[in-house]
Amino acid sequence: MDERWRADLALWAIPEEIAAKARTDPWGHSPARFAERTERALAEREGPTLDRVAEALPPGGVLLDVGVGTGAASLPLAGRLGELVAVDPSPGMLAELKTRAASLGVPLRVVPGRWPDVAAETPSADVAVCAHVVYNIPDLAAFLTELSGHARLRVVLELTERHPMTWLNPLWAHFHGIVRPDRPTVHDVIAVAEGLGHRVRHEARLAPLSRFATPQGLAESACRRLCLDPGRTDEVVAAAIQLDMWPLPRERWFTLWWDTAS
Repeated sequence: MDERWRADLALWAIPEEIAAKARTDPWGHSPARFAERTERALAEREGPTLDRVAEALPPGGVLLDVGVGTGAASLPLAGRLGELVAVDPSPGMLAELKTRAASLGVPLRVVPGRWPDVAAETPSADVAVCAHVVYNIPDLAAFLTELSGHARLRVVLELTERHPMTWLNPLWAHFHGIVRPDRPTVHDVIAVAEGLGHRVRHEARLAPLSRFATPQGLAESACRRLCLDPGRTDEVVAAAIQLDMWPLPRERWFTLWWDTAS
């Protein structure tokens, strides 16, 4: 299953002739946008991912958050944390995280870098959580193996049902004449984890918020992801409406988890 995952993920590569026209990184993420998600998570402090982490994490325990971003999957548990071990390659994300962790009084250990490249220098934890990261990982089996090896009690994953860029597929066909993939999916992640011997449980829910609040927000994101000139936002809005893409339906998010304690 891991080879199929790798092959399916490789199909998401942007053709070189299109990527060459990009004004900004089409795969990049905004720390400010992630910070908004973290603020919402801190305000609501609910959801199956937090529940599955909280029920396994002992009071004052150590939580490892891989691909921590600005802390949406871990900082809402501030009152239970003895230490948060945070792994992320983005200095901008980690800067936002440090500010919020300090304001919440969360003891923080930062490990800059990509997982599993930095696994050897990352301490073990009681629970490991990884939210909205796995669709960026070609070698998923190695990623999950190191994650499980660093978690004494449980691993918890959060991810969308399908690749998070799937919503753009009609616009890729409209503007570039390209049919984009519809795999991999959450079920492929489950298959890889089960192939490693884990007893995977899962729970689904609708995403807490719609992806975009306005058609203009959709268009600005689409221009970046499709390597279009930012001045074409009005054209993208018109295409999205024509293609019946607005409003975008809310995504389904899945929480997967397995226990590592023998």
